[in-house]
Amino acid sequence: MKTNKSVLGLLWAVLFLNFVGLALPAYSAPAREFYELKVYSLKTKEQEERVENYLKNAYQPAMHRAGISKVGVFKPISNDTARTKKIFVLVPMKSLDQLVKLPQALQKDKQYAQAGADYINAPFNNPPYTRMESIVIQAFELMPQMALPKLKGPKSERVYELRSYEGHTEKIYQNKVQMFNQGGEIDIFNRLGFNAVFYGEVVAGSTMPNLMYLTTFEDRPTRDEKWKSFSADPAWKTLSAKPEYKNNVSKNVTLFLRPAEYSDI
Repeated sequence: MKTNKSVLGLLWAVLFLNFVGLALPAYSAPAREFYELKVYSLKTKEQEERVENYLKNAYQPAMHRAGISKVGVFKPISNDTARTKKIFVLVPMKSLDQLVKLPQALQKDKQYAQAGADYINAPFNNPPYTRMESIVIQAFELMPQMALPKLKGPKSERVYELRSYEGHTEKIYQNKVQMFNQGGEIDIFNRLGFNAVFYGEVVAGSTMPNLMYLTTFEDRPTRDEKWKSFSADPAWKTLSAKPEYKNNVSKNVTLFLRPAEYSDI
């Protein structure tokens, strides 16, 4: 009799667990976002002012109305002395479909048309910029959603570091992506407090194959100290010494940026 009761109890337990499993919704990881990184190239101070006026008063508000609440606008820290000035605009997207449909949404936005008239209707002999590049990025598997930087200091002192790691071939490039994800490089950055906004694979751009990521710091001394601790970190030394991750970056391009005062990021 005791044996039968034990078997019956076990069967009830199995049935209960199966019922709970059916009742609870299945967990699914957050969908990987896409980012459009626009890079404006400018020749004059006048062009810089016109593009910033457009971004602040027309483009960014239109993105907010379109359901994109966080739009980042950044300028290189050395922008004032550079021959070619740059402005970077980061727009997070839920899908590529959203990216494709955004121009249509802008065309229907009357407030956008009015606020951005100087930029939108610029004549051929007085354009607001020299060129505009659009880079499309898909978020990494282990950081599928963008994160706002946890910084408290004034924006005028912050340092945002945008890095692009280019690969010799597609296969070698994917090895570096794997190093960030399953290899644990993202975990090291998180543990050391690099305040990353995103890590992502470039799916359309001029320097493919490459990945890009954006980390943030209160100021330049903090940035330098963080990288010093990264280089000395035992976990990084172990990871970077693994033979399977050797020679997986052909070029590292690093840009130091500062967010515009009106930037959401």
